[in-house]
This record gives sequence, structure tokens and C-alpha cells, in this order.
Amino acid sequence: MDDRSPAPVPPPGCPAHGSGGRVPLYGPEFAADPQAYYTYLRHYGPAAPVELAPGVEATLVTDYQSALQLLQDSGSFRKDARRWRDLNDGKIPADSPVVPVLAYRSNCMFTDGAEHLRLRQAVTDSMARVDARKLGQSTERVSDYLLGQFGPRGSVDLLGDYARQLPLFVFNELFGCPAEIGDRVLFGATGMFDGVNAEKAAEVMFGAIGELVALKRSRPGEDVASWMMQHQSGLDDGEMVHQLALLMVAGNEPLRNLIGNTLHRLLTDDAYAHRGGLIDEAMDDTLWENPPMQNLAAHYPAADMEFAGQQLAAGDLVLVSFAAANTGPALAAARQAGSNRAHLAWSAGPHACPSKEIARQITVTAVEHLLNRLPDIELAVPEDSLMWRPGPFNRGLVTLPARFTPVQPVRRPAEQAAQQASEAAPKAERTGLWSQFLSWLAK
Repeated sequence: MDDRSPAPVPPPGCPAHGSGGRVPLYGPEFAADPQAYYTYLRHYGPAAPVELAPGVEATLVTDYQSALQLLQDSGSFRKDARRWRDLNDGKIPADSPVVPVLAYRSNCMFTDGAEHLRLRQAVTDSMARVDARKLGQSTERVSDYLLGQFGPRGSVDLLGDYARQLPLFVFNELFGCPAEIGDRVLFGATGMFDGVNAEKAAEVMFGAIGELVALKRSRPGEDVASWMMQHQSGLDDGEMVHQLALLMVAGNEPLRNLIGNTLHRLLTDDAYAHRGGLIDEAMDDTLWENPPMQNLAAHYPAADMEFAGQQLAAGDLVLVSFAAANTGPALAAARQAGSNRAHLAWSAGPHACPSKEIARQITVTAVEHLLNRLPDIELAVPEDSLMWRPGPFNRGLVTLPARFTPVQPVRRPAEQAAQQASEAAPKAERTGLWSQFLSWLAK
């Protein structure tokens, strides 16, 4: 009797004939059902050969234990993208949509050793100064404002009208960022991760953050950007730009997806039909099974090696699939018996997310506040009609249409609102979306 397992069946569109046998992690087929691709990739072993975009080859680690080993081994695997051999050898197309996300920046994500410690300390010390109570109040104020925009009409795109905008407003406050700068940061971050005009998007984003650095040099305040600038690590303007870009992108793109994916789970999974007290659980289940960044954590072997069943050369691009590692079949029983927060959605090791508690607080507050105000909210379209954004890195919906019984806007006390408005941003900077928010506060 033949006990061998049947050959795996590739999902639609996989693998592409033009990718040299590598599995493509781009295109509408991958966006529609990435788990089908991860199931197929597991037949290669703990890691698999993939193509992130046409001509961009990588090894993707899909096994939880192997991913954890890589993330914690800073001696064998380095983060400095200047080691990326294919990019150095000119094998990567100049206009590749994934390069703006993966290329070297002088921030704590792309550095190793003492330099990494110096840059990361500026981040962790500055983020530690964020007051949790004020952060919760800020998130609720922004939620009230956004609810006031769509609440009276009884319908909403929870992505475009809520999950996309809320992190932008909250992080504008945290970083002392004027609206006209924050709008361009969001445009740039979205374009970079979607791979749509990624090079131009990166140019817009870094230009906007450069303006923020210049503003804070001349007019510091009680905000994360100013605290980083004053930190003993002595960041120069270039380092400030790239550190702030890292934090503001991480504060908008993944957080937008986390809020959206958590709302998607609450609205589509019968296990959360009553929702009360289940928001933390829904968020953790989302981080396990549908994390906002599904494939990232680029690393480069310091020397030729064998790892996770693959032969790697020094400078090869190796990524971790948080989504595949979290959902591996061998992990299901361990997950039930262990901590519900042992997932890898925040990464792990020396480069783990430095602001995960802030992200958790914003997400829980945003979702809870929304559901408290709109207790009968429900999905407005069939679930199978929802579309997911393209790209190998992020995992987020294009839209999330919902309907509910219309509600009237919340009006805040004028005296309290005036004080909050004056603390939030200088009067001369109140333009665009931020100006609309401040004007609402002062009503």
C-alpha cells in the first residue's frame, strides 16, 4: 500500500510559469486567498522559494518554530538591507514595486548591533512617554468625530471612512503632525505597500516627513517627534526622517488593517454575534489568523548556510510569513493549550514591534467605541463580495460596507473642546482634514 501523500494542488494562478518555479505572492489570485498559497508552500518544508514581484526572488519562512529561530538569531541573520545581493548585483528591476518597502533606510528596522540599539532606544524611550489615558481620550475623540460624519446617514465604508482615517488623526496628535503633512504620509504609505506607483509614493512620504522634522527643529512640542529629536541618542535629520517614517507608516498602514480586519471578523463570524466583551479576543484571533502584515521581517544570511530545508547564500532575501507561521497545522493544538498572544504578528526578537501596546489600545478603543455607538451595525454586502488589497506584504480589505440605525453626532463641551483643540496643533497649521477635526472639537 502506498502511504505517500498526494501531490499538492497549486491554487489558481500558482505557480506562475514565468517565475522560475517560484510561487508568486502578487496578483489578484494571491490577494483573494493567501491561505491557499501558504498551504501549498508548506509542501516545500519550513521555508519555500517565492517571488514577491516580477524578478524579485526570496525565501519565505512559513513554519512557526523556524520563524522564531530566525527572528531571534541576530548573529546568523542580519537586517541591514545593504546586504541584499540581488539588489546590489542589479538583478532587481529599478521600478520594482517592492523595493521602496525593502530598501535600506537609516532606522532601527534596517540596522544591526550597536547602531540598532542606539536607534531603537530613541524609539522605545519616546514611545514610553505616551500617556495611555490621553491616548484613549484622543482615540475616543477621533472616533466621535468620524462617527459624526457618517452616523446620521446609517451607512459607512468602515475602511475608507473609519479604519483608514482614525490612525491618521491619532498619530497626527502623537507626533505633532499637521494635517497637510499627515495626509501625504498616508498617501505614501498606502502606495508603497499596495505597490501602486511605489517609487513616487515613497518620494511623497519622505518629503512630507522631512518637512515635519524641519518643523520640530524650529518648534518642538510635547509629542513623540520632539521627544525623539531631544533624545540622548542624538539623531541627525536624516535619521529622524527615517525613524519617523518607520513609526508613522507602522502607525497607519498595519493599524488601519488591524482595525479593519478585527471589524471584519466581528461582523462576519457567528462566534462574535453578541460582541460584548469579545473585542480583545476578536483582535487576538485576527492577529493569529489574518494579521495586518502577512509577510515581512526581511533578513539576510551573514554567510552561506542551510536553513529550514533551504540552501541560502549570504545576502539572500529571506522573509517571514507571519500569516503562514501563525496558522500552521502543527500549531493549532499548541495554540489552544498556550497563550492566545504567542502569535508572531508583532514579530519577535530584537526587532519586535516597539509599540504593540499602543497599537492594541488604539484598536480596542476604536472598535469598542464604534460598536457601543452602533450596536446593530452589520455587513451591507455578501461577505464573498469583499475584495482584499494587492501586494505581498499587507493584508487589508479594499472596502468594508456596513449599515446601521442612524445616530446623531456627539457634541463635546465647548470649554473642554477649545482646550483640546489648542493642545492638538498650532492655529496656523489647521488646514485640510485636521482643520475639520479641530473645528468640530470647538463646536
